[in-house]
Amino acid sequence: MSDSRNAPETPRPAAPAPVAGEHHSPAPVAGERLAPGPGAGASFPRARGKGEPRFPDGPQADPAGSHFERRIRSFQPRRSRVTAGQADALQRLWPKWGLDIDGQRVLDLAELFGNTGPVVLEIGFGMGEATAQMAAADPGTNILAVDVHTPGQGNLLNLADQAGLSNVRVGNGDAIILLREMLVPDSLDGLRVYFPDPWPKKRHHKRRLIQPEFLDLAASRIRPGGIVHCATDWEPYAEQMLEVLTAHPGFENTQPGGGFAPRPGFRPLTRFEGQGLDKGHVVNDLLFRRVQQHNQPQPPTGA
Repeated sequence: MSDSRNAPETPRPAAPAPVAGEHHSPAPVAGERLAPGPGAGASFPRARGKGEPRFPDGPQADPAGSHFERRIRSFQPRRSRVTAGQADALQRLWPKWGLDIDGQRVLDLAELFGNTGPVVLEIGFGMGEATAQMAAADPGTNILAVDVHTPGQGNLLNLADQAGLSNVRVGNGDAIILLREMLVPDSLDGLRVYFPDPWPKKRHHKRRLIQPEFLDLAASRIRPGGIVHCATDWEPYAEQMLEVLTAHPGFENTQPGGGFAPRPGFRPLTRFEGQGLDKGHVVNDLLFRRVQQHNQPQPPTGA
């Protein structure tokens, strides 16, 4: 999963040397406009200038900029090629369904979705297949899905468009800044964190998203009765999640005897999860309910 800012563009690898007797034309790169070539009908990709956005009408590379403090990040930046379909969705649909998390304004969720229905925040949605399935199965619930993986953003927008889903919005940037700076208390009806980066090395455990400080922030934004749903196939992380959620006064386990929950029917079995199960991984779900707290401390505002 990814829940923070995009990394800078990685340089494109050099083209392979041409083989004698063969003619090689550079392959177009998704998201780049084509400039006319010297021959009739010929076209070649125009290189983007320094500082020129990858998708002029799409997500920003660094929406929050330097407005906020540097902190330990709970994500691993990823870059991969954007397909033509994903690039088209980013250009065409981002102005309508996309949200850059800049931390400079407070969101009106009813205005964002065009209705007053319940809103669930999903942090880290991969390629968006499960998100689109859940949105289609429950059209009365709005899903604000946040990630920084550009191909996944484009893919989810494309899936939502093809299925005619009006209850999905795609957020680009740091979910911590979204929660802390852009959402008001009790504005969310739930939180979903599926298969976050487990950061398996002990020295990296501080980078894991599900920590007491994060739950303090989440508890302030989720209304009483809202559900926090986590899932992971990394058992040591599942045990940590269970420990910190159980210890937090703002949440209670929905399982009468405590412990992990069976996978609920509304969470689709993803390709990633299926691959893990084939390898013998154990997937654990955690379902905790937000409870009313008295004298709940408010999280700090941004720097």
